Amino acid sequence: MKNRQKIMVVTANDLLMGDAVWLTIDDGWTRDIAKAEATQEEAQAQVRLLIARSQSHAVIGPYLAEVRLGPDGPEPLHFREIFRTRGPSNYAHGKQEIRPGG
Repeated sequence: MKNRQKIMVVTANDLLMGDAVWLTIDDGWTRDIAKAEATQEEAQAQVRLLIARSQSHAVIGPYLAEVRLGPDGPEPLHFREIFRTRGPSNYAHGKQEIRPGG
């Protein structure tokens, strides 16, 4: 069986708003996973995670999440990450308010 190399992004929660955010190539944060920086290199993923952890003024709980590359950029693989891209689930606000069918 061929050993598949994982594609990873750094994700966290915005410190003030609580929204799920993803680290971009310019060390900023986006609420759109498709704009996140993705890497297959484990060492690079760990460096990016360290950069995210150094931004405790902006985010909380950064970690690496596995993704696949879709036509528009990274897409979540696991249920937890899919759920996080949809925003809070207690009532329609934020991302759910903006998306049709939220």
